Amino acid sequence: MKKFITRLLICSALAGSFASCNSFFDTEYNEGIDVDNGLTSVDNLKYALNGTYYQLFAFYFAGNYSLTIGDMAGDMAYLNGSANHWMTINHYSITPDDPYLSGIWKYGYKVVDNASRIIKAGKELEATTPDADKAALKQYMAEAYGLRGYAMLSMTNVFGKQIKVNGTTDNSDAIGVVIVDEPVKAFEDVSRSTVGQCYKAILDDFSNALNCYKESKTEGRGTNQYLSVAAIEGLLARTYLYLEDFSNAEKYASNALQHSGKKVVAYTIDDYKKLYTSGDSNLESIFRLAIDVNNNWSANACGNVWTTYGGLPSQRMRSLIADTDCRGSLYLPTIKKGSYTQLQHGGKFWFGGGNASYATNYVVNAPEMELIIAESKLRAAQPDLNGAKEALLTVAKRNSKITSTNDLGNTKEEVFAFLKDERARELFQEGFRFYDLRRWGEKADVYANVEDQVSYKYTNFDIAQFCFPVPSDEINAGFGIKQTPDWNKYLPK
Repeated sequence: MKKFITRLLICSALAGSFASCNSFFDTEYNEGIDVDNGLTSVDNLKYALNGTYYQLFAFYFAGNYSLTIGDMAGDMAYLNGSANHWMTINHYSITPDDPYLSGIWKYGYKVVDNASRIIKAGKELEATTPDADKAALKQYMAEAYGLRGYAMLSMTNVFGKQIKVNGTTDNSDAIGVVIVDEPVKAFEDVSRSTVGQCYKAILDDFSNALNCYKESKTEGRGTNQYLSVAAIEGLLARTYLYLEDFSNAEKYASNALQHSGKKVVAYTIDDYKKLYTSGDSNLESIFRLAIDVNNNWSANACGNVWTTYGGLPSQRMRSLIADTDCRGSLYLPTIKKGSYTQLQHGGKFWFGGGNASYATNYVVNAPEMELIIAESKLRAAQPDLNGAKEALLTVAKRNSKITSTNDLGNTKEEVFAFLKDERARELFQEGFRFYDLRRWGEKADVYANVEDQVSYKYTNFDIAQFCFPVPSDEINAGFGIKQTPDWNKYLPK
């Protein structure tokens, strides 16, 4: 991150504008805004914010890498060997030179740096902005805080240990990532903060986002391609779940559902497939990326990972999907391409049977919120077993044989086991499995190595001990960032 930011600042000094230097703001949306001298109006903040969203949905970050890694590093994904994509992560042949890790780090900090510049400029504009423009100013600042919080949450979870593990382990003092409160100056040394400090910064950003929205007297732009109040609340619910603060996790998940007006609606094959026919077709989505026919990553698109590049549900994942589960309509059908099996529909990247590379990523969704509510009620200091089962049922009845809470188990332990499987079923391809396995303290099986059998190269892996290394280019840049000590000691063996 430091190496990258320093190079960009030098470009700015030489050229007078980032637009010519492959910079954070070198996108079709920035309209040539100079980030050092050009963020002097509310309109310019809007252009810069659009550029930040563009970096967010780049395939290096949320458009592919930072989401796909959560599936590929878990036990629910299998690679058929037809391409080299994602093998280093899925097979745990990981090094600090891994291109997926480099992309996540580099573009995550593009989002963080862009957002920090917008926030700083927004604060400076507050005193002089006309009353007619103050609502827009606060709204754009809210989105910038939300974008920075989301990027920091993603990177902290990839490059740091899971902050809480199964109610028994607190990794707050473990090494995390670099917190950027303000844009980093050229040649300035930086250092990694602890995981706990990173999570505090994440919570502060999301809280500031909601405060700015409150001051703006708006709840968003009216489209789920931008971070709304409900989307921020959904991200807060996710963050508090990771923190094992179950009271706040339930609160913000409930708020996200209420303020978005979204709920789980698809319980038939036709309705479920309709969710994934185009960007706006998902009636359950609170926040999605602006990927479509005209704005996509073609060969680098996430949909290609789950079609032409050989990504499949592992046999364990397939065994979790009953014949009566409408999700199987997209997860299970396969076709032969030469000697290789691949998903016929690409799962959630079906795009109505069209080109999977045009399909978007749905980042915050109603089913996840219901599952957060269920887990929070179940794991609270005073568990609400019936309440947990009611929330869980809203998702679980995508399987038509699940008709009442009686089908979900009778004890807390039985319901928790069902919930773990339900998160695997529902959140497949959304990038959660690696983090779920870590935070539950599971002894995981990874690197599925047989297509039609439940078979793994590595078993009984203490996955909660593992986090990914910081890219070697960043370490070698010489600006103060240190590698995670002994990270490779915790690779599966």
